[in-house]
Formats: sequence, C-alpha cells, structure tokens
Amino acid sequence: MSDDAEHHREKMRKRKDVQDREVASKTVEKGLLMVHTGPGKGKSTAAFGLALRMLGHGRRVVVVQFIKGAWQTGERDALARFDDRLAWHTMGEGFTWETQDRARDVAACEAAWAVARSALADPDVALVVLDELNIALRYDYLPLDRVLLDLASRPAMQHVVVTGRNARPELVEAADLVTEMALVKHHFKNGVKSQQGIEF
Repeated sequence: MSDDAEHHREKMRKRKDVQDREVASKTVEKGLLMVHTGPGKGKSTAAFGLALRMLGHGRRVVVVQFIKGAWQTGERDALARFDDRLAWHTMGEGFTWETQDRARDVAACEAAWAVARSALADPDVALVVLDELNIALRYDYLPLDRVLLDLASRPAMQHVVVTGRNARPELVEAADLVTEMALVKHHFKNGVKSQQGIEF
C-alpha cells in the first residue's frame, strides 16, 4: 500500500472514530418540527421527499396544502399510490394575488387548519406536511399563537414539516430543524415557464 493510501486510511479511521462518538452521544428520540423556508426553490419538494421516505417505512402521512389551488401535480399523483397510508388535502383557492379576496383566503385557511388540527391530534399519523403554512401566517390568515399551541400539543413522536417563504420568527424559534433555501439562480428570470415535472 502506498504512503498516500495509508495516510488516507489513517485519516478516515480517525474521522470515523470522531463520527461514531458523535452519533453515540445522541440519545433523544422525538417528533420533530421542521421548517423549510427562504426564497429558493425546493421547499415543498423537500417536504414531499420526507413524505415519500415516511411512506416507504409503512407509516401514515397527512398533507395539508394552504394557499395553493387544486391543480394536479406530479407529486400528488405519485404519492396517491399510497392511498392506504396517505391523506392529501389541497385546501387553498390559489395564491393571494389570484383570489384578491382576503375574507375568502382567511376562510380557506381556517378550513385547512381544522383539517390540520385533526391530523395533529392523531398519534397514528407519523408525518404532517403543512405546505405553504408560512404564507398563511405571514398574511395573518391564521392566529400564530393558536398554530404554535396546536403544534406544541401534538403527539410526542409525530413529525411536522412546514413550508413556505418568510417563516415567522416565533415558528423558527419553536422548530427543531430550520432549512433556508437560498436563491442563487432561477430559470424564470430568463423567461422559462413552469414545466411539468419541475414546478408541478
């Protein structure tokens, strides 16, 4: 074995020892509150990836979509194949610039939160995806205090992922994991329209 290969092996052995000790020190198991926010693309996509992972483990998932209208998306069609373990609720009437009616938007969000609360109270649901909830909270379509209380009152092992831009600081503080998607470059700026399999 060459000196370079031996040096690399020794370096990786030491790194593995450090990593193994780090992993062994983690003993808490709990349901996580995760927030995907930021101006970049991929917040909902990442949440649906978690849903797919959970479904792959045979667990139950509930998706509640706030704001977004009832158009058909690839992820909804694909995940619908798990209909024995997945409940999908698209509760919005479209983005706020489409409806232009605050009272309708508030009513739609209230109805969506009622569905979400039911899922958050069910210990058999392993993951609740609250897609675009951050938008509803940003525009005060739902009372933040009530949302935080309901999230805190969920079953101890239930995971929740909240998506949408401009997550409220109080939600970020309450979360266990916060990922901010940064916008580096976007094809829309070059006139590329939404495309099947990429945006929906």
